[in-house]
Amino acid sequence: MRLVEQRMNAQADQHHPDLQAALLYLLKSGGKRVRPTLTLLTGKILKGNGDQLVTLAAAIELFHTATLVHDDLIDGALLRRGNPTLNTRWSLSATILAGDFLFAKALKLAVEAGSQEAVRLFSETLDTIVNGEVTQLFSSRGVASREDYFRRIHAKTASLFQTSTEVAALICPVSKATIDAVSQYGHEVGIAFQIVDDVLDFTGDQAIVGKPVASDLRQGLVTLPALYYLEANPGDEDIRKVMSGLNGDGRVERVVSAICQSDAIHKALDEARVCAERAIAAIASLPDDEEHQALVELAYYIVDRLF
Repeated sequence: MRLVEQRMNAQADQHHPDLQAALLYLLKSGGKRVRPTLTLLTGKILKGNGDQLVTLAAAIELFHTATLVHDDLIDGALLRRGNPTLNTRWSLSATILAGDFLFAKALKLAVEAGSQEAVRLFSETLDTIVNGEVTQLFSSRGVASREDYFRRIHAKTASLFQTSTEVAALICPVSKATIDAVSQYGHEVGIAFQIVDDVLDFTGDQAIVGKPVASDLRQGLVTLPALYYLEANPGDEDIRKVMSGLNGDGRVERVVSAICQSDAIHKALDEARVCAERAIAAIASLPDDEEHQALVELAYYIVDRLF
């Protein structure tokens, strides 16, 4: 990971000093580096080339950081990981350009890894993420559907987790079955990760998260805890009104309290654990080494990280 950090930090060399400052600020703002860790661990299990894996892991994290820059701008978020977001320090135009710069550098690193398949996968992932964001903006408001929810979280989160593992396998001398196995692991872990994030949207500390509690629901986006609550309480007028944009009169606070006091949170977490178990099962046939055990532990950690 130290090599990955060095590779990322070097991407702003010989560029405008403000771009250098923005990149260093973003990279020093924290983050658990889960996605590049997935790339490194997967590639180590499959006997991939170390330098290629470092390059791809750095590309993955820069790609992820670019999506966060644009997400924070779209959402108007003030904090990310407890730190002021880039959009609170820079203008709208400059923030967009910084995100674009990070995407460009991520793709440049993917090219340097020497795999045309890796470049293709990065391109397809960006297509998936952007299409998912546009769909969320125009088609998902007020929709209480498990199909819509899982399609959204695949696009916004699980697709990049899936790419993080699959791209490592693409540079290794392995079968399609092995590529499919690690790809499924990444997808399931990514779904679990987003479900837990959606739980934290109801139970987290606003001062740390940097956006209001139930921010998705305030925008009419129904996540898994709210879906479970709706299934058990189809006649609750408060949540129906919040979904349609009527957030006044303490309605959001009542809905959040009702969801947190119900079993919806526990049901959502149970579903995340099922995803983690499916992820672990998907890679059961891979060599039983230290890196494999780390992937198992990481799947469990992603679900239990709020405790």
